[in-house]
Formats: sequence, structure tokens, C-alpha cells
Amino acid sequence: MMSRKEGRRIRSRMPMDEVSSFIMPEKTGASVVFPATIEITRSEELLRKMKNDGFKGIGMIHIFMAAYARVLSQYPGLNRFIRGQRLYARNGIEFCMVMKKELKLNAPETVLKLFLKPEDTLESVYHQLKELIAENHAEGDQNSMDSFARLLIHLPRGFLKFAVWLLKFFDYFNLLPRSLTKLSPFHGSMFVTNMGSLGAPAVQHHLYDFGNLPMFVSMGTRRTEYVLNKDGETEKRRLIDFTFMCDERICDGHYYTTAFKKLRRLIENPEELLKPPEMVVEDIR
Repeated sequence: MMSRKEGRRIRSRMPMDEVSSFIMPEKTGASVVFPATIEITRSEELLRKMKNDGFKGIGMIHIFMAAYARVLSQYPGLNRFIRGQRLYARNGIEFCMVMKKELKLNAPETVLKLFLKPEDTLESVYHQLKELIAENHAEGDQNSMDSFARLLIHLPRGFLKFAVWLLKFFDYFNLLPRSLTKLSPFHGSMFVTNMGSLGAPAVQHHLYDFGNLPMFVSMGTRRTEYVLNKDGETEKRRLIDFTFMCDERICDGHYYTTAFKKLRRLIENPEELLKPPEMVVEDIR
């Protein structure tokens, strides 16, 4: 198969880059950690203003998703994926995240998938995520992915093991139906978890060997830090920690670093997210 339903094949890589996916066939052996601490003083100011304007429940998760979608519009290399040991440029932007039905210790969880476009703004991200959460609350105890997983666990253990192997085999050869990968929490641009909402730090989370997620991002708690400015005066700064677990095979360190610098600038200056990008950059062929 020369193309995949989620994206198109990239053919202009350097030979050593092409070989890397055979040297490191699994994501667990090709994972790189990028920790980051980003100032959110202006982001919090914007969030307060938007809440006063009627954007109930808007938070840092919305700013992060809007900022990352904007980064992908300019640095599409972060939206690549490897499957079948070939590199592909993803067609869309897909965020995966866990949602608890209730904020209780043993409350059931479900996985949400948010589909964005490179042209999305902070406001459009807010409305789409709000609608997605409302839909999943309306579905009750389980959404479509929950129903599929429930079907699998009723199989005898040997059959379940074979079923998972078969899913991996079909995925490798581009035989999984798009209807399934649209539901799958293992297929997408990124899995993001907001540990800060639970009062926890930004954990270092592994990547999944099944599926094609190239990135797992953990957000920590917001905190205050006092620093001396250039005039020797004390300034209050609001900060948040991120931990990015990345698949090093999709692009090089220079590309990652440049893209993450753009992400930092957007979160530190979120007003840019209120309007769409002037242009969208296409990935290499």
C-alpha cells in the first residue's frame, strides 16, 4: 500500500532517516522526552476576560490545543506518523484525551477525540470541545469506542489476544477501516492529559506501540514564581509545566526544538490564537 487513509506517504527523506524505523521498529524504543516550563501570565489574563465574555469553563487545555493546532499549521512535521515502518503526513489534526464521567475516584472514564483544522482559533476550539463533551455526557455510560472495547473483553483470553494481534497486523498493512481509526485513542496527532486538573505534576507518559500517535503530552499544575527582572525588582510570574513524549523518527531535533519554541511563544502571547493563521504550510513530499 502506497498511501494510508489517515495521510500520505513522505518520500523525500534522507536514506538514514528512512532506515531508522527499521532500526527502531517500536515507539517505546524511539521515545524522547521534552520537558518544558512555560509562563502563562498573559494566558490567564485572556482566560479571565473570555470567561467574563461568556466562555464558561474555558481553561488552559483550550489554549494548549489551539496553540498546538497553530504550531501544526506552520510545522506540519510534528503531525507525521509511522506505521508499517513508513513515514506519512497526517491529513488532519486529531487530539485524544480522557474524560471522567464524574470527578470521583472510581468513576468511569472515556476517551474523547477532537478533530481540528489548521485554521482553527481559540474560540472555535472552545466551542468544538464543549460540544464534544456534551455529546459524550449525553451518550451515558459509553460512547462508540467504549462499546467496541466492551465487545472485545467478552472474548475468551486466547481469542482476545489473537484479536489484538489481528488489529496490529491490519494496521501495519493499512487494512483497518477509517471508521475504526477515527474512534481509536491510539490513532491521532497527540494524546493530551491535564494532570494539573487533579493537582498532579506533568508525568512522563509512555507512547503506545499500537496505533500511530507520535506524541503524548502531560500538563501539570499551575504555579506562581517570583523572579528578579532586569531592574532588580521582584516580579510575579504564573507558570505551568509540560512533559512531551515524542517519537524521534518523525522529524529531527532541530525541527522539534523550533516547533516547541513557537508553541511557547503562542502560550505566552495567546492573543495570536484569536485569529486564524495567515497561511498554512504543507508538509514535504
